[in-house]
Amino acid sequence: MKALRKPAMVAVLLGLLLMSDPNLALAASGGRVGGSSFSSRSSSSSSSSRSYSVPRTPGSRPGFSYSAPYYAPSPFGFGGGGGGFYMGPAFGFGVGAGSSFFLILTGFAAFVLVSGFLSDRSEGSVLTATEKTSVLKLQVGLLGMGRTLQRDLNRIAETADTSTPDGLGYVLTETTLALLRHPDYCISGYSSVALKRGIEDAEKRFNQLSIEERGKFDEETLVNVNNIRKQSSTSRSANGFRNEYIVITILVAAEGVHKLPAINGSGDLKEALQKLGSIPSNKIMAVEVLWTPQNETDTLSERELLEDYPLLRPL
Repeated sequence: MKALRKPAMVAVLLGLLLMSDPNLALAASGGRVGGSSFSSRSSSSSSSSRSYSVPRTPGSRPGFSYSAPYYAPSPFGFGGGGGGFYMGPAFGFGVGAGSSFFLILTGFAAFVLVSGFLSDRSEGSVLTATEKTSVLKLQVGLLGMGRTLQRDLNRIAETADTSTPDGLGYVLTETTLALLRHPDYCISGYSSVALKRGIEDAEKRFNQLSIEERGKFDEETLVNVNNIRKQSSTSRSANGFRNEYIVITILVAAEGVHKLPAINGSGDLKEALQKLGSIPSNKIMAVEVLWTPQNETDTLSERELLEDYPLLRPL
């Protein structure tokens, strides 16, 4: 009996706790809509990568070429036109005065340095600018009175074709417009931007952010990702004596360099939403919009808001 006394007391206390606040016993709903085209972009990028071919000479085997050394008159030979020995058509050396040989070496070294510098400039500035991918995150906290935003997001998730770039552009544009139309409900915000050099790094970062946000839901009750759909009726009743909030998170991966302002006021939030909504569809690699609560009868308390979304800053 003594061994069972403590577990029994714990069970009774837990039951009383759940009875006093029934919202704690039920799952918090979350919505998710979007998709990605990382795999198709990666394959097209690899297929369009630069290739180099070795020039063939008549009679040579395919894929293999060489140039044999030959003799030619050297301007630096003995006796004003003596014979010189060249290793190929690109450069050579002759048996001549020491100063002439030094000039050839100096010229060759300068050529190598200039070529390397130009190569570094082209690879480092032009190519990397086009290869960079921006992973952007914008998070907005709203008053629970903004139920119309929940309806807008539910409608977008139910109707969007999330398997195409145009469909992802539609999701992004409609979400940003819904928030821009209801600025009075927005009370806090947060933004971040990560620049990644390769598609794989961008995909990894995007997935990390998505998993982090999805882990804050007890259940995803409305999902439309890459046209894979799921809907559940699980919900919990709102308590009229508790503060209610809504949190919407927008994740975007896009080709090129994109920036978002730090969110310190309503003006910054408006600018960030406009920049996200204006990203061309052909630059979008991935979009996800996540929001909680998804069901209009659910509630997000102030304690949950502060614990799960500590980076949000008041506007």
